[in-house]
Amino acid sequence: MKRVYADEKWCIGCHLCEYNCAFANSGCDDMVKALKDKEIRPRICVEDRDKITYAVSCRHCEDPICVKSCISGALQKHDGMITIDQDKCIGCLTCILVCPYGAVSENGTGVVQKCELCLENSCGEPACVKGCPNRALIYEERGES
Repeated sequence: MKRVYADEKWCIGCHLCEYNCAFANSGCDDMVKALKDKEIRPRICVEDRDKITYAVSCRHCEDPICVKSCISGALQKHDGMITIDQDKCIGCLTCILVCPYGAVSENGTGVVQKCELCLENSCGEPACVKGCPNRALIYEERGES
């Protein structure tokens, strides 16, 4: 299965992946209207540790503890991808606590969100990858994780 991988040696910490992610998941066709003067809630986030920047997003784990911990069944694994049924999410936030990568977040309405690879709102590749000016994000299939 294809996943998003970060190459920290090319990340410049510009946060464009976050903006592209938030826009792609906004349901709006105008980036300015979707994001201007609003708190963005991207499904990917740029971390800065000891002068090294890199993007963190869901790794769609082989044995996902977030899915196991979800008491409502909102998180499920289908064809290798972890998805969230936001109508089932009860907002207990347990998945946020157990994710070892910090890739699950609250979406502002009390339910959770995470990267779902833009499969429903993108043409070909995730918006974060498409919008990365330095190609620090890569969407590809690699060996078993």
